[in-house]
Amino acid sequence: MALSENQKKSIEATIKTCLRNKFLNYKPESNHMPFHFRLLGKDRMALYSFIQSINTTFGSSIFEPVAVALAESRFMRAESQYVVGNSINQGYQAEIQRIMNDLSLGEDPNKLGEIESILAAKIDEKENRLMTVKVDLFVEAYDGSIFLFDLKTAKPNISNFKDFKQTLLLWAGIALTQNPNAKVNSLIAIPYNPYNPEPYQRWTMKGMLDLKHELKVAEEFWDFLGGDGAYNDLLDCFERAGIELRPEVDQHFAKCKNSY
Repeated sequence: MALSENQKKSIEATIKTCLRNKFLNYKPESNHMPFHFRLLGKDRMALYSFIQSINTTFGSSIFEPVAVALAESRFMRAESQYVVGNSINQGYQAEIQRIMNDLSLGEDPNKLGEIESILAAKIDEKENRLMTVKVDLFVEAYDGSIFLFDLKTAKPNISNFKDFKQTLLLWAGIALTQNPNAKVNSLIAIPYNPYNPEPYQRWTMKGMLDLKHELKVAEEFWDFLGGDGAYNDLLDCFERAGIELRPEVDQHFAKCKNSY
């Protein structure tokens, strides 16, 4: 199901608001780079600096609010930077560590089985305090299922996959501490496929992540939030927003150039 015209307008408005906020809060670096300036020109360096700044914060400043706006059309509730909690059942935490140890030794990941073993590990009501844990995107379905997404860059560092997995299990453990009956799903989301038209290189995550239950890439992610066809409609929304904002972008670049 493609997005309705009202949904498209809402998404485009969100994109434009996010970028305009970036304009307001962006402070260009004033580093003196004489070789770069002579070779490439101050105008190009200003453009490069701004694009680098957007890339650095694209997830939190654009993808997260757009994801919320998209999910609100199909889910009961959607929030970015959602607080999962700050404590975990002691038995759950110990079981998560056991799971991580087994995965490190070559056991195949099985998220559904891991959730079952975490729940079975509850010995008493004792909880361990943690620093307050937030997730990038929280989505609650009408059947009560909750989805906790960690939005990653298009090419996450392979060396961090173990940390990613532990984070997903920890989120699940915290949510289950609050409600052992919760239908909790914790996943990695990658907003686009940098290898397109080739398939995303999922093999790089195999061994730590249960690819069926812990990873959504590009169309899988956006269509999950907004329904079939949402990804392509979303790309069109970004294009239309970009065309409308182009004069403002050019004006902003002109200001940035003068700061070098």
